Amino acid sequence: MMTHPEKHRPIVQIDIQERIAVVTVDHPPLNVLSASVRQGIVAALDQISRDAALDAVVLTCAGKTFFSGADISEFGGEIAQPDLPAVIGAIAGFSKPIVAAMHGTALGGGFEVALACTARVADVGAGMGLPEVRLGLVPGCGGTTRLTRLAGPQAALDMVTSGRRITAQEALEMGVVDAICQDDLLAEAKILAARASEGNFQRPDSGLKPGRDALISRFRSDTAQKFRGQAAPAEAIDCVARALSEPLEVALEGERAAFDRLLAGPQAAALGHVFQAERTARKVVDLAPGTASRSITQVGVIGAGTMGRGIAMACAGAGLPVTMIDTSQDKLQGALTAMRASFERRAARGRLPTDVAQACVGRIAGASEMAALGQCDLIIEAVFEDLTVKEQVFRQIDAVARPGAIMATNTSFLDIDRIADATTRPDDVLGLHFFSPAHVMRLLEIVRGAQTAPDVLQTAMDLSRRMGKVGVCVGNCHGFVGNRMLARRQAAAGELILEGATPWQVDRALFEFGFPMGPFAMADLAGLDLGWNAARSSGETIEEMLCEAGRFGQKAGAGYYDYPQGQAVPSPLTETMLQGLSQRHGISRRAIDDGEILTRCLDPMIKEGRAILDEGIAARSSDIDTIWINGYGWPAWRGGPMYWADHR
Repeated sequence: MMTHPEKHRPIVQIDIQERIAVVTVDHPPLNVLSASVRQGIVAALDQISRDAALDAVVLTCAGKTFFSGADISEFGGEIAQPDLPAVIGAIAGFSKPIVAAMHGTALGGGFEVALACTARVADVGAGMGLPEVRLGLVPGCGGTTRLTRLAGPQAALDMVTSGRRITAQEALEMGVVDAICQDDLLAEAKILAARASEGNFQRPDSGLKPGRDALISRFRSDTAQKFRGQAAPAEAIDCVARALSEPLEVALEGERAAFDRLLAGPQAAALGHVFQAERTARKVVDLAPGTASRSITQVGVIGAGTMGRGIAMACAGAGLPVTMIDTSQDKLQGALTAMRASFERRAARGRLPTDVAQACVGRIAGASEMAALGQCDLIIEAVFEDLTVKEQVFRQIDAVARPGAIMATNTSFLDIDRIADATTRPDDVLGLHFFSPAHVMRLLEIVRGAQTAPDVLQTAMDLSRRMGKVGVCVGNCHGFVGNRMLARRQAAAGELILEGATPWQVDRALFEFGFPMGPFAMADLAGLDLGWNAARSSGETIEEMLCEAGRFGQKAGAGYYDYPQGQAVPSPLTETMLQGLSQRHGISRRAIDDGEILTRCLDPMIKEGRAILDEGIAARSSDIDTIWINGYGWPAWRGGPMYWADHR
């Protein structure tokens, strides 16, 4: 057996219980399938195969989890033997039944190990999945093939193209696990192993049934736009198709070949960068290791608008009681009703257990007086984006907040230091820039002011993880990182449509690059009247002209686009307005191709990103990539704007 050098104890242990060999892997903290683990499993199987007194095997792990996955540090380098495909092949072809006893998480290679076993038992709280697509890969050790044959193609297509994790109950319903255990996982696994050794356990092959080609074709067609430009989902669909049509060994070889192709490709490299960038962002470069975090047990949110509601829901979803403040009782009651309805919808769609949704609703209360925030540990302001208004609100917060309370503004552009100076304790102030909808979007820009205390910053970083968000620490400037770069892209897009491109041409070029929507479709969605003032409107920009014509975007049925039956179509009126505006400015319109559109929209962003790095507003280029992928829809498979610029 392989041992822990520092502790002189086996990584892989065999315990004989009656006629069953219980093989336990103990490789903390996550039981990653590293070389020492692989070597220990193969050695254990070899020993067991030579013992005629043993009828079956239970494979399990010590600690908090089953195998959490392959050792990704080996990717791209020389891999010690036996490699993971060899280990999984040894498990699948073993002469005696093997039952996987899963607890915690079984992800990627860890789930592939379980799928190669004769049968599987899962703890009631276990989760499992094949997340390789998020790294630009497909499972390389038979995961797609075996999952398809166990659960059928529909379940396999959903899991391997999304990378989503399933619960033990979902796995049981799919036929992926054979039992769920409430109490003694090992005892349940031994019972199943004994049944299998006596020939009393057989499972049908769910995947190999006639008439499945149409299902694959329909799925491929239905997801073509969603997966546009991405190599891994297309390969995953092909792997599912092979699992249905080819002999097992042929399908397994095809899956491994797909893995190798993707691993050598640019998208896997880009997504590997994204994976590491998110983890690197958790570390604030000049924050001392071990910096304490303040306790957050009660949150206040000021403002019952769209952002305030989303922030309150994000906090409640993280288990935090929330007091929402708004001076308008009607607006406050409307917000409470809307939040309750949102949680109930998520429960009805199976996205949240009903009891969890009810608990979230119960954590949110409303009040109309600032005094109700007196016991809050964190107070988040989400009022109108006006510096004077925010300064006034922070003076009020300062008057009622308890000593040591953190005061945060949700501003997306404004000066954090000016806002902090409205208080007597600027060291307790920082920016928490949530993205709409705040309870859904993963990004949280954590904006450090000139006097923000280290423990305030650490608390915000910890809170982002508690809410399931990607927190990135940035410096204070107009627009911070994301919006500062976005402004350059928007300005370039505005110049392009004056020079001859149409809004829908610009949107199409960026959509085909990989963005979920272009700048003009996004503007229509947000509302063109956001920040527009009819009294000050001069008709000098296309946005002002559209607003003056009552074309406020999707909500008005017209903006840059027309929206008959709610669907966006190019607007002849917008095009006429643009032609007139170009003429008024003395600009001769010309044909502009998609390549020029991409260059002129993206290059200014990259230049601004480099300035942001030079100024220290962002600590790392990978932080900029993380912000743009999680907050602005940059296609992750391109690695983020700074990575893309370095590698194109």
